[in-house]
Amino acid sequence: MRIIDRLEKKLGRYALKNVTLYLIAGQSLVYVLFQMGRLDPGQIFFSAGSLLQGEWWRLFTFPFDPPMQNLLFAFFAWYLFYLMGTALEEHWGSFRYNLFLLAGYLLTVAISFLAPAYPMSNAFIGGSVFLAFAFLFPDFQLLLFFVLPVRIKWLALLTWLGYGYMLLVGGWPSRLMVLASIGNFLLFFARDIWVNLKYGRRQVAKKVLSASRANEQPFHRCTVCGITDKTHPDMDFRYCPQCEGQCGYCRDHIFNHEHVRK
Repeated sequence: MRIIDRLEKKLGRYALKNVTLYLIAGQSLVYVLFQMGRLDPGQIFFSAGSLLQGEWWRLFTFPFDPPMQNLLFAFFAWYLFYLMGTALEEHWGSFRYNLFLLAGYLLTVAISFLAPAYPMSNAFIGGSVFLAFAFLFPDFQLLLFFVLPVRIKWLALLTWLGYGYMLLVGGWPSRLMVLASIGNFLLFFARDIWVNLKYGRRQVAKKVLSASRANEQPFHRCTVCGITDKTHPDMDFRYCPQCEGQCGYCRDHIFNHEHVRK
C-alpha cells in the first residue's frame, strides 16, 4: 500500500527488530511472576473502565499477558507465535510487522471504549498474526501438538468459522473483540483478497466459456458433405473401417465415398 510505503521510508529506521522475541520474553517473565505469586493476573489485562479510573499501566502490560496458565499449552502457543511472527517479519520487514502489531493493539484499545467494563486480552492480536501467516503461507504444514500434521489453511478456516459464529451468536464484547482482531488483517490484506476474488471470478468465467464452446463443437461430422450432429441432429453417422483415421460419414455417403488413404 502506498501509505505504508511512505511511512516505511520516513519511519522505517525506527522499527523494532525481533519484536516477537521481546513479546515472548515479557510474557514468560509475567508467567513466572504469576506462578510465584508476585503478580496478580487481574493487574495485567486491559479495560477502558480501568484506564479511566487511572490505571494507566494497563496500556503497557496487557501485551505481555501470557497465553494460558498451563505451561505445556503456553509453551506451544509461544512456539507458534515465534514461528509465525518471525516468518511475517522476514516476509514484510520489521517496519510492516511492527505496524501490523501496532494496528491490532490500537484497535483493541479503541474497541475497549465501546465496552469499558469488559477485559481485553492480547489473544486476538495473536490470532491476527495466525491469520496473516495462513493467508501468506496457506500450504505450510504444521505438526499440531508436535504430532498431527495439518495444513495451516484448514486451521485458519476453522478460526474464521469460529469468528463468524462469535459474530452471529456472541455477546457484544465478544463481537467487538473479533472486529478488533480482524481489523489489522483487513487493513493489510483487503486489497489482496479483492484481487483474488476478481481473479477467481475470471477463471470461473473462462472455464464456463470453454465448457460452453466445447459443448458447441460437433461430435460427428461427415467427411464428404460436412454436415454435423449439431446441424442435423436426426442424421445417423457411421465410421468407415477401410478409411485411415477417424473418418465419419452421414447415411448418404457411408456407402458412397472414396476411401481415405494417407
